[in-house]
Amino acid sequence: LMDVIVQGIPSPLERPPKEGSVPGKEETIERIPAVDAPFSALVFKTVADPFAGKLTLMRVFSGTVESDSTVYNANKEIKEKLGQILILQGKKQHPIESAGPGDIVAVAKLKETTTGDTLCSASDPVIYTPTHGLPAVISYAVEAKVKGTEDKVFSSFAKLLEEDPTLKLDRDQASAAVILSGTGQIHLETACERLARKFGVEVNLKPVRVPYRETIKKAANGVVYRHKKQSGGRGQFAEVHFDVSPLEPDTGFEFDEALTGMNVPRNFVPAVEKGLHEALTSGTLAGYPVVDLKVRFYDGKSHEVDSSEMAFKIAASMCLKKAVQLANPILLEPIMKMEITVPEDVMGDVMGDLNGRRGRVLGMDSQGKYQIIKAQVPMSEVLKYALDLNALSGGRGTFRMEHSHYEEMPAQLAEKVIAAAKEED
Repeated sequence: LMDVIVQGIPSPLERPPKEGSVPGKEETIERIPAVDAPFSALVFKTVADPFAGKLTLMRVFSGTVESDSTVYNANKEIKEKLGQILILQGKKQHPIESAGPGDIVAVAKLKETTTGDTLCSASDPVIYTPTHGLPAVISYAVEAKVKGTEDKVFSSFAKLLEEDPTLKLDRDQASAAVILSGTGQIHLETACERLARKFGVEVNLKPVRVPYRETIKKAANGVVYRHKKQSGGRGQFAEVHFDVSPLEPDTGFEFDEALTGMNVPRNFVPAVEKGLHEALTSGTLAGYPVVDLKVRFYDGKSHEVDSSEMAFKIAASMCLKKAVQLANPILLEPIMKMEITVPEDVMGDVMGDLNGRRGRVLGMDSQGKYQIIKAQVPMSEVLKYALDLNALSGGRGTFRMEHSHYEEMPAQLAEKVIAAAKEED
């Protein structure tokens, strides 16, 4: 077999020049695979070894590089000191003095270099375009099996992400859950198995919690709330008067201070606004964040002794909750924009499946033998779409998905979400 490879596969020196770009410019340059050309190499993989540290694997395209030399990382614009250059043979590592065009070598413990970076000569820099991984299509919430090891889970996953750029790790701001995304179910399960094998950290994969939102459909004017507490000594007293009205979608929250007279000292206004912001994080329907509304703070009452910032903060929070209940609160669900690429013979099945998921098909394009379906679908209906599309298309379908906007959720489905949220509480 080795003889066939030597005889039949062309030498790296016979390959055409490698195209790259000049750092900071749109100018294209070429590097010929010659030993006397300026050194350049592309980092295509990073291996996180719990004992040896980080191993950086690169393919040399031009020039030579020697052990214990200094090279330039054109992407990060820094210099990296190389240690021993290694050739990997299975799990064995053989040190070599230098590497030339066509060589695939490894270097240990580079500080800043990651997968996709170009290492080159500082006097003649170049940046090569790396291979981009497949987009993440399925996500799960990651939970440590052993309580108290959450920090270790995050740091260990960070090392795995250096190895596998197609993995994505995020923290959901609403639920504080760690979200792991990948190219498929097996991909994520394998990542968790590697996490346990390499770093001794065990995790559970749980379905992602859909980030619903709450808002109001009508205005509620003249809402009054009085916070009064007397328990011996100094008490608490604050009264606020609000007008609450809905805003256009994706507008967020507006606070309008419209006080006249001196019923409420102006130094309490920031406390009122802070109380409102805290109340917006948890709605009255199912505890989801409240969005797209305006609060007009037009009047109130205070007590020269018992009034305090805390009293006004509590009054503002409770008044907003009272106003939202009066203003016909509704649940909003996230809608995803999808592009699904499937063979023509399964297009009808895929479109029928989308309709069953409350999806709206926006249009179609053709790409050779494949059809690209553009659609909008509620996020709750496509949490495990990667598995279902594989089944429908025999593994021949792919898709991209990103957040589009929020829409009002149908009442019968909203009732189920609200009931489930109350059960959790």
